[in-house]
Amino acid sequence: MNAKEIARNPWPYALVAYFAVFITGIVSYTVFASRQRQDLVREDYYEEEIGFQKQVDRVQRSTEAQVKVGFARTAAGSSLVISLPLAHAGRVTAGTIELYRPSDARLDVGLPLAAGADGVQRVDASGLRDGLWKVRVRWTVDRHEFFSDRPVMVGGPNS
Repeated sequence: MNAKEIARNPWPYALVAYFAVFITGIVSYTVFASRQRQDLVREDYYEEEIGFQKQVDRVQRSTEAQVKVGFARTAAGSSLVISLPLAHAGRVTAGTIELYRPSDARLDVGLPLAAGADGVQRVDASGLRDGLWKVRVRWTVDRHEFFSDRPVMVGGPNS
């Protein structure tokens, strides 16, 4: 054996190993990223964006009229109580309630607004998963549309 065979240069092996690890990491990350679920906020996101000005008008009208929508959990924690303003009680011609789950679009629930003569509607919350929900109420009174959006925690230590 001569001295050249004994003292081999490790740099070519190190460079090949470095690039092999780098390429493996990039491929692994690409596979991981491509398997993640990508939810838009809504399926009809672009159509909803076109109607955004109507939404701005609804919110402004609700703010100017000092409209408040109250949300409360019952003692049993199994229902949400939606209270429209007394000035609108019994005069609602149309409306919807949307229970929106920011973390999972598959859990969203849409309901018709059917408040009683006192302006109160109870919504069964027993089927809702614990966590943050946004309760969005849209209603029409005298051909004017109103909108309210409130976050609500369902479940947790107080349930």
